[in-house]
Amino acid sequence: MRAKVMFTLAALAATPSMAMLSGYYDSAEKITAILQSAVVADALHQAPIDSIANTGTAPDGADEWTVRVQECDLVVRVIGHPPEGVGKTTYTVEVTTPCQ
Repeated sequence: MRAKVMFTLAALAATPSMAMLSGYYDSAEKITAILQSAVVADALHQAPIDSIANTGTAPDGADEWTVRVQECDLVVRVIGHPPEGVGKTTYTVEVTTPCQ
């Protein structure tokens, strides 16, 4: 009986659903992807950031975020890349509305 319980616990620990992050940590991963993006830094002309806000979801499911600096609002898409096995989703960033 004890072996069955241990096997069940081990099997549950290895499921992909256990690798999901809470909403807070998932948002932190997305914001980190934005802050670490060289494309975003270049699009902002290295200006200091006033704010970063999630402003919606694109029709394809990508999150849209607005990065505000003094001169403009930069709109970016944050695209999720789920792991092939157990692990967390990683993100890439694309600029959709550049600063002029």
